[in-house]
Amino acid sequence: MIVPFAPGGGTDIIARLVAQELGHAWGHSVVVDNRGGGGGIIGTDLAVKSNPDGYSMMLCSLGLSYAPALYSKLPYDTEKDLLPISLAATQPFVYVVIPSVGVNSLKELIALAKAKPGEIRYGSGGSGGSSHLGTELLRMMTGIELVHVPYKGTGPALTAMLSGEILMQLIGISSVVPHMKSGRMRALAVSGARRSAAAPEVPTVAESGVPGYEFDVWYGMLFPAGVPRAIVSTVNAGINRAIKSPALAQRFAALGLEPAGSTPDEFVKMIRSEIVKWRKVVETAKIRVE
Repeated sequence: MIVPFAPGGGTDIIARLVAQELGHAWGHSVVVDNRGGGGGIIGTDLAVKSNPDGYSMMLCSLGLSYAPALYSKLPYDTEKDLLPISLAATQPFVYVVIPSVGVNSLKELIALAKAKPGEIRYGSGGSGGSSHLGTELLRMMTGIELVHVPYKGTGPALTAMLSGEILMQLIGISSVVPHMKSGRMRALAVSGARRSAAAPEVPTVAESGVPGYEFDVWYGMLFPAGVPRAIVSTVNAGINRAIKSPALAQRFAALGLEPAGSTPDEFVKMIRSEIVKWRKVVETAKIRVE
């Protein structure tokens, strides 16, 4: 199972949970192979070039759908070279700061950023990744100036934030629940349309004074194109059973993740519609990554 991001981020966490459950169901290990870099492009390209025999798959995230708009050239065709298997999960992201920033709400952070333009450093798992794009949307909608510091994956960005190297980050809630509970990070707002069951006390960005802001992230499994339909159907059934199992559902809930299975055709339609949606967003916001 190729994960096109470094260990420690939301995609990696979901991959390891699903891989473990699939391993139990199938009677042999499912190995997670982290291939981070390039906003997910390096790992995705590896997945595209894998042998289409059903033994290599990829767990992707929302970034798969906006990469075609962000990058002038990709080494693969997202719609032609990948074969969707199933949607796996969704999760809200959350804006967090280290306590030394001295703010207790997103409104206070926005006010601080306007008072000190260009002084607040925010981290991401890489240029063109979900945390980068989501924060850029916030920046565009509020008019604040922030300094982007990209890292080679969410894990390294999280480590940098814990050390005080960066001050804020938009990150999958599954990656920071322990740090929120310990007080090492302060949650300001969740990015989705509704509050997260993992942190119901944290308001949404829209509730925090930025109406219309909504940024949910989904995760799904794909094969390289060419895998026989019968294998796709078999693996789809296995994934849907795994993510709906009581054990995995409980672990997902504890991390703020929501199981979200689908048929292959449903996932194909979703990815296509997301590509159209994010192309409009990226073009309107004039975001570009080379």
